Amino acid sequence: MTSLNHTGVSHTVFRLLGIPGLEDQHMWISIPFFISYVIALLGNSLLIFIILTKHSLHEPMYFFLCMLAGADIVLSTSTVPQDLAIFWFRAGEISLNCCVAQVFFIHSTFISESGILLVMAFDRYIAICYPLRYTSILTHGLIGKIGVTIFMRSYGTIFPIIFLLKRLNFCKSNILPNTSCKHIVLAHVSCDDIQVNIWYGFFVLMSTVVLDIVLIFFSYVLILRAVFHIPSQDARYKALNTCGSHVCVIILFYGPGIFTTLTQRFERHIAPHIRVLLANVCILAPPMLNPIIYGIKTKQIQDQVVQVLFAKQK
Repeated sequence: MTSLNHTGVSHTVFRLLGIPGLEDQHMWISIPFFISYVIALLGNSLLIFIILTKHSLHEPMYFFLCMLAGADIVLSTSTVPQDLAIFWFRAGEISLNCCVAQVFFIHSTFISESGILLVMAFDRYIAICYPLRYTSILTHGLIGKIGVTIFMRSYGTIFPIIFLLKRLNFCKSNILPNTSCKHIVLAHVSCDDIQVNIWYGFFVLMSTVVLDIVLIFFSYVLILRAVFHIPSQDARYKALNTCGSHVCVIILFYGPGIFTTLTQRFERHIAPHIRVLLANVCILAPPMLNPIIYGIKTKQIQDQVVQVLFAKQK
């Protein structure tokens, strides 16, 4: 679709370019996207199935892991099918309403995952610092309320962005140099003042993801203090080992996000295709690797996976 720049024309259909500057390599780039999406779907679906069907895994830690797996499926499904359509069929056209909907699901799910990682840190804090009261504190009722609160927070903070975008007139261009619709990417092709969008985006980032990171860090300070007061070295190792999977997932989730934020800050010095690829790593890597990390480092899940996959052979 040709970009229109006439004053007063507000575009209702946009064209996603994919990865700018690497259009000729889209077919090859689609291979890791497709593989990661299949692994994410299969791995997280298997994880959810095992946790929900195996009574021995009906514990708070695994319920939170089930929430994380569900969020991973939503996050990857919100973006990767659109990416593959661009790479395979050059089908980059997307309506304004679909674009805004994609913005909502990407950002709200990302915030949901951040909230789930926070409560998983709280879960590890209770398990290590108050082991005898673990099940009495984290009851099924409280877990349900925590889950509702996480998703209400994510949807509540992102919902105003729908109206902040819908109020804009998109008369600069209908070309979006990205693989999917993002809040600021879409706002930048508007001919209106987007200061409100920028400041609200900053408020959402600080009040959700940054706050979660600070609270997770504080939780692990308390956890480490409690662990190093345990007299037995074996008990200390066992306590730390229960946090290993969670720490790996935290680094995997927040690490690429921090790099992406830095690249946006210094975008003049970084090629556009590098920024887009890093942004996609934030969405592709965690859903693909989270079930693998927990499957390798958590013996209970590992045993159940082996039992489910190889039961027919026994």
